[in-house]
Amino acid sequence: MKRIGILTRDCAGINACIRAVVRTASFYNIEVVGIFRGYEGLIRGETKVLTRRSVSGIISLGGSILKTARCKAFFTSQGQLRAVKTLKENNIEGLIVIGGNGSLRGAYLLFEEYGIPVVGVPATIDNDVNGVDLAIGADTAVNVALDALDKIRDTATSLERIFVVEVMGRDCGWLALEVGLAGGCEEVLVPERDFDISKMCEEITEGNVKGKRSWIIIVAEGKARAADIANKITEITGLETRVVVLGHIQRGGSPTRTDRILAAQLGSYAVEILKRGEKGVCVVQKEGILSTIPLREAVKPKEIKVDNYYRLIKILM
Repeated sequence: MKRIGILTRDCAGINACIRAVVRTASFYNIEVVGIFRGYEGLIRGETKVLTRRSVSGIISLGGSILKTARCKAFFTSQGQLRAVKTLKENNIEGLIVIGGNGSLRGAYLLFEEYGIPVVGVPATIDNDVNGVDLAIGADTAVNVALDALDKIRDTATSLERIFVVEVMGRDCGWLALEVGLAGGCEEVLVPERDFDISKMCEEITEGNVKGKRSWIIIVAEGKARAADIANKITEITGLETRVVVLGHIQRGGSPTRTDRILAAQLGSYAVEILKRGEKGVCVVQKEGILSTIPLREAVKPKEIKVDNYYRLIKILM
């Protein structure tokens, strides 16, 4: 294999992964073509050869130097054919796709429908890639949210108020559960679990009578809007409630040590996998060991052990 392509989504650790791909490929005298703006750029032919110097000094940067964009056109046959044409015109013999569930679905489609040698690298703050213990970017996102949460708790305690904090997580509640447990929160609302707001308000009222004046409730964006939950709490309990929406702050920031090392390992391993002829797989790390799983498995819905998290959160509240 002489030439490979790379496209990405964005989250902390992506640049560290790009660096690992480019420098490992360079070690084996394989040229790397960077594809800008994800599948949109693949369709439009937005490419540039990346060298060892191209990726110098990016290991600590958040986001992606290759940029990213959502692309509805890619999920049409016309868009896919244009993407495949770009790969052929650039003599790209294999493709590394770094991203979450959506990006990996695109990678699987290229492999399954068009026979493109593709290797996926899991990178998403939602940590929603099936069969993956930890995706690149997830650890940083938890720590960014946790830093904000610690500051919110200072205010909640001082002013004796209820705070509803909205974090990312459209279909998967992993981020909310991690932040809720690590932040010592009283309640976590996630897409995977039903909740009874009347019961929650009853607990808040009883706690208030016993002298517990501050509460922090984490809500994943895919479950409900923080403002709606806060309004309902105030309406039922009569207690003052504040809202904080962390939003895209969770996607940015300098990657943690965990994400940098994971990105280096998975990015380098992805090149090794393509070099030895494996394709249609996603690289993963389980219990410190690098391996692969089929992309068709990686794009299935991921099950989170919500009850294990939730039980401990309620015990420790």
